[in-house]
Amino acid sequence: MPPRDNPTARQARLGAELRKLRERAGKPAREAGGFLGVDQAKISNIEAGRIGVSEERIRRLAVFYSCEDAKLIDALCAMARERRGRFWWDEYRGVLPPAFLDIAELEHHAAGMRTMQTLCVPGLLQIEGYARALFDNVVRRYSPAEIEARVEHRMRRRAVLEREEPPVYEAIIHEAALRMRFGGRDVARAQLAHLLEASAWPSVEVRVIPFTCEEFIEVTQSLLYARGVVPQLDTVQVDSPLGSVHLDTEAELQRYRTLLDIAEGFSLGREESRQLIDHIAREL
Repeated sequence: MPPRDNPTARQARLGAELRKLRERAGKPAREAGGFLGVDQAKISNIEAGRIGVSEERIRRLAVFYSCEDAKLIDALCAMARERRGRFWWDEYRGVLPPAFLDIAELEHHAAGMRTMQTLCVPGLLQIEGYARALFDNVVRRYSPAEIEARVEHRMRRRAVLEREEPPVYEAIIHEAALRMRFGGRDVARAQLAHLLEASAWPSVEVRVIPFTCEEFIEVTQSLLYARGVVPQLDTVQVDSPLGSVHLDTEAELQRYRTLLDIAEGFSLGREESRQLIDHIAREL
């Protein structure tokens, strides 16, 4: 089977974690290939996510790398068992850009999520009319079919919060995002009503950074911190001018954990946030 031209973010992450284990053990790719009976190029392709790897080979490599973290190895093996076509977002492969599929996959596998949004309501908490307004804009013109696919995909992502045992979802939203009237007054009012409803769900916490906050000024980034089933698989997703970026080094993860902690410290409490959302909705 030829190498994949475009591995998913999760496939690339599996390979990256195997590379980290090898480098931590001080083993060159040539030795790892010799241990498995393959050439160095295959190890490089596995570590880039371009070639799949079996659970049996992961466990053999773990022994070769002297990795005794059983929970991490089990998690990597579970990732290796995943196959394209099993999940709902695979229906959009070739229809939507890969970043749409990657974010749905990241949310689906997350053990918990923290997000900070400054200009719009987080995607998992958006209603259809609000999402449609975001995609049907004057800057980037999509065809009606493209808009429908994007809106449908965004609405289906919400299923992660509707599972029998949903992940904990903590959203920090700047007041500026709540006052944006995307889609017009009626859509904005309906969006705030849904946000209020969702904020009462046991697994969802919504906190607002008010305009009156004079100290927290890092409001330029929208980000999602997704906790993995083990801490080594935590991931940060940020939007950049070049598209969606997934970050996973410990330094990057620590930076964004700190940023979220600071933002939470300057935000209103749960009930105060609900009161402000309700107040803004009544003003519309």
